[in-house]
Amino acid sequence: MSPPLNSDINFINALKSGNTSAYNKLVNDYHQKLCVYALNLTHDRSEAEDIVQNVFMRVWRKRDKLKANFSIQSFLYKSVYNEFIDHYRKQKNVFPLEKKYLDALHHLVEETDVVSFDNLIKKVKQEIQNLPPKCKNVFLLSKQEGLTNIEIAEYLNISIKTVEAQITKAFYILRTKINKKKDSNLFLYFSILKLKRVLLFKS
Repeated sequence: MSPPLNSDINFINALKSGNTSAYNKLVNDYHQKLCVYALNLTHDRSEAEDIVQNVFMRVWRKRDKLKANFSIQSFLYKSVYNEFIDHYRKQKNVFPLEKKYLDALHHLVEETDVVSFDNLIKKVKQEIQNLPPKCKNVFLLSKQEGLTNIEIAEYLNISIKTVEAQITKAFYILRTKINKKKDSNLFLYFSILKLKRVLLFKS
């Protein structure tokens, strides 16, 4: 009789042995969650589905290399992120500077609990919506739309110092509200936004 699949060790050992029931459980338990996460990265449902499918296929092909002493959930989320990076490296022409930037993101995510980061994304979005109106407007123009401080100042007819002050204020509020791994996780979140803008511009 096969051991129950209710622990990571048993579950991974079952996968390593080629147990198709374990693979079906893997897909059933994580497919929807990973698609939601991938969609949050790509903003394209078809690409998100492809990324997740590639992750599942790779897990099955390389199941003998899985380690029995790690979190399968964290491993899957990190695999989706890595697939997202690889997907765009293959689809787009990446200049050396952008490759350096992508590699830095890749390294940072390896040091990050990606499941917690997924929750952080939701928290950051919520707290951005709670920023004071003027502060929120300036911050989104900078970090979401990618405008420079000069462009924001001209667009809103305010001084550059006011723009800088509002962005500083927004970061202070966000760091106060989000108080775990503040700097690296916020950097990763806004770096992903920047990465999306770069890829969109080049597509």
